[in-house]
Amino acid sequence: MKHVILNSLLSAALAFSGGLMVSQASASDRIAGKVMGAGGFIGDAEVTLWETTSEAPRKIGETRTSEDGSFELSITGENAEAGVYYLIARGGVAEEGAEPNAAISLMTTLGPEPPKRVTINELTTIASAYTAAQFLQDGVLRGNATGLRIAAGNMPNMVDLETGGHGPVIVNPLNGPRTTTLAKFNTLGALLSACISGQPEAGEKLFEAATTPDGTTPTNTLDAVHNIARFPAHNATKIFDLFEELNPVPDGKHYRDAAFIPYLFYAPSSWTMSLVYSGGGFYAVGGAAIDGDGNFWTNNNWMPGSQTTIYKQFGGGEGKFAPNGKPVSPMITGFTGGGIDSPGWGVAFSADDKVWVTNLIGRTISVLDRKTGKALSPEGGYNFDGKLGQMQGILVAPNGDVWTVDNENNQIVHIPDGDISKGRILGRTVNGRPVDGTLQVKGPFGIAIDQQDRIWITNSGSNTVTRFPASDPGKAEHFEVGFSPHAIAIDSKGNAWIGNLIGHPKAREKLALVKQKLEGKIEARESSMTADDVAANMWANLWEIINKYPGGDVSMITPDGKVHGPFNADGAITGPWGIAIDGNDNVWVASSTSSSVTQLAGVRPESRPPGLKTGDPITPHEGYIGGLQVIAPIAVDPAGNVWVGNGFHDTETGFSKIPTESRSTQFGAHTIVVFFGVARPVKTPLIGPVRSF
Repeated sequence: MKHVILNSLLSAALAFSGGLMVSQASASDRIAGKVMGAGGFIGDAEVTLWETTSEAPRKIGETRTSEDGSFELSITGENAEAGVYYLIARGGVAEEGAEPNAAISLMTTLGPEPPKRVTINELTTIASAYTAAQFLQDGVLRGNATGLRIAAGNMPNMVDLETGGHGPVIVNPLNGPRTTTLAKFNTLGALLSACISGQPEAGEKLFEAATTPDGTTPTNTLDAVHNIARFPAHNATKIFDLFEELNPVPDGKHYRDAAFIPYLFYAPSSWTMSLVYSGGGFYAVGGAAIDGDGNFWTNNNWMPGSQTTIYKQFGGGEGKFAPNGKPVSPMITGFTGGGIDSPGWGVAFSADDKVWVTNLIGRTISVLDRKTGKALSPEGGYNFDGKLGQMQGILVAPNGDVWTVDNENNQIVHIPDGDISKGRILGRTVNGRPVDGTLQVKGPFGIAIDQQDRIWITNSGSNTVTRFPASDPGKAEHFEVGFSPHAIAIDSKGNAWIGNLIGHPKAREKLALVKQKLEGKIEARESSMTADDVAANMWANLWEIINKYPGGDVSMITPDGKVHGPFNADGAITGPWGIAIDGNDNVWVASSTSSSVTQLAGVRPESRPPGLKTGDPITPHEGYIGGLQVIAPIAVDPAGNVWVGNGFHDTETGFSKIPTESRSTQFGAHTIVVFFGVARPVKTPLIGPVRSF
């Protein structure tokens, strides 16, 4: 079988690199490598080393491979801008006596510090095309410096740069046996192999299948896999059918004669590549956000290993993952101190490198140092003399003001300039009447600020969104959307996109249940129940609704106050918990109960696929899937990767008052999922509306 030959060649490449270890150790200005494909070495290929930043790439050197696919290049000059190096191999001969194959174009992204020994092959090409999907154009790599570094940093997770074999993350227990990513990766590798080998019509058929929605047909293997990465749902079945055609099962055999195993048995709904990560105290995530360096910060509602249920909880800490998915925060506890106790939906960053976090069990606001995770707030956090309840969304405005919402006590906290001593509480009511003009909230959850310095707040305990000028909170307006709005995000045109967890119920019995459960929270407050019991019952009631009557949708409110929608991607969106905007103003929705991610077309016609209008789904009906459970937050990073946090795992255990012992630690989910290169990159941190590069 081809995969046996390839594995032998990968071992040969490893031996080759090991043999160079002594001679190359002191030659930091040289790169030695091999170009491989279709189960063999590629001779007479043109290999070029490039260095790129946000400007045009700079050619460092070029050479041609020997018959055994080997090459050597020297690095000249200084990498003053800490740019990213990459290698392109074009043409060459994959089999002795064959004609040069102009369709061969392979790539390996190396990063700011190139290794001394590298391989360029099908798998390095796929990994490069996906991690840098938003930065490649006609084989040229360029983009924002942060995004390029993120792309290069994720390469080793998918592929071993030295041998060209699988990287450690794509085959680890969270990924290899748990998602289809490894099989998709290998299946695409087999398609490239068929093209490289010169198999009759393989190249032409691959290029036809990888033609973009606007009709652009690739002419080489790199452009083909890059098109698939950029439009993963387009021609998904056609691409799989081509794999089966080019890799038939030989007579008398059980398996296809494919170069990489395992491969797909069934056509995927899309060709996305996602990886799953864990650790650093991550468990039952609430909110999450990405900082200026591309680190993913997570509010871990509960602590890993605890026997938490919705009725009895052990609060977690703050998590932090590097842009390559490596946990930075302490295992189990995450970052603690400063009042951190069950962080809620709110996490935001200020220009002075502070991380602002809201807490549920702690009923406080905490502040951490962004670089170290060290607590900057007092041990008990900031609780405004005990006047705060369970805190949720938080934002840092462009002027440095901090705004956050108290879901339990129906109020808003404003901290001018991030100075706690200036903090004030707004939006309270006395005898049912608002104290501050028309400002009144009900179960406030999400919060955002638009280009006109207006604060937007979702009211999860009703079907409304509140908006008011930051300079005059008493002049509040209220807009009707779907029931139980939670997440909110502002696009570059000032439109507010809202995820309605329950949505617009049509069934009479569902509407009655919704109203009953929402009103039940008020009745509970007037009873002898403790605040924690009230909160637990609220979440239990909400979970009952979205499970008994699956639904939910998205609303859009334009700057002039007009409400559009609802949008639900033909029913694909259910229980939308998280929402994010990408650099094209398209909208990403995390559907909690369908365990999928949906991309909706935004308001800019030039940035959405042909024929789609605002609110139409771009993703397939199933959405993007892979490693997802009951999901909550979603965010886009500067490389165009979409990060999704898994919130719940075993809900039967979590919503029982006395859990089964063997499952008593399994309520919360303990993983995050990253989809590579699927979105237009955005500037982080998110301070105000979305900003593109």
